[in-house]
Amino acid sequence: MNYISIIKNGIIKENPTFVLMLGMCPTLATTTSAINGLSMGLATMFVLICSNVVISLIKKLTPDMVRIPVFIVVIASFVTILQMVMQAYVPSIYATLGLFIPLIVVNCVILGRAEAFAAKNGPMESLMDGIGIGLGFTLGLTLLGICRELLGAGSVFDYKLLPETYNMLMFVLPPGAFITLGFLVAAINKIKK
Repeated sequence: MNYISIIKNGIIKENPTFVLMLGMCPTLATTTSAINGLSMGLATMFVLICSNVVISLIKKLTPDMVRIPVFIVVIASFVTILQMVMQAYVPSIYATLGLFIPLIVVNCVILGRAEAFAAKNGPMESLMDGIGIGLGFTLGLTLLGICRELLGAGSVFDYKLLPETYNMLMFVLPPGAFITLGFLVAAINKIKK
């Protein structure tokens, strides 16, 4: 399988946010702004890439009976590393995303890719799959965050674009996440057809 096609597959055909509809908890909860969506996407991508590679390396050593618990321990190890690094070097982003960082362990995007791809392919293919799916997830969260921040606060990446009189607070609240995601999925499906 071509490495470029593996990456394109994760961004377009199997985009976790807009096609597979996986990982909806961080998607809807953390995308109140573009920076939050981008940060959560990059954090998830780091864990996805690292866990995919390690799982592909240990797949033959792992008995089928304990496969899922081993995958979770590998994923949890990378989440712990990520959590410590974020606390030390980007405390403001960690403070915003704090609760959702440990939940990356049970994110179905990561566990699903470990089971569906990394456990059946080599390390290089698993690395490319992690990059592709991670980029797709990051792009999805960032796009959703941009739309919600623009409509709800009139800014993108804290750069003010609209006057406060045009802001619609609903879009930075939980219902706005569902509405925005619905419109983005509809638009993407329309473009694909």
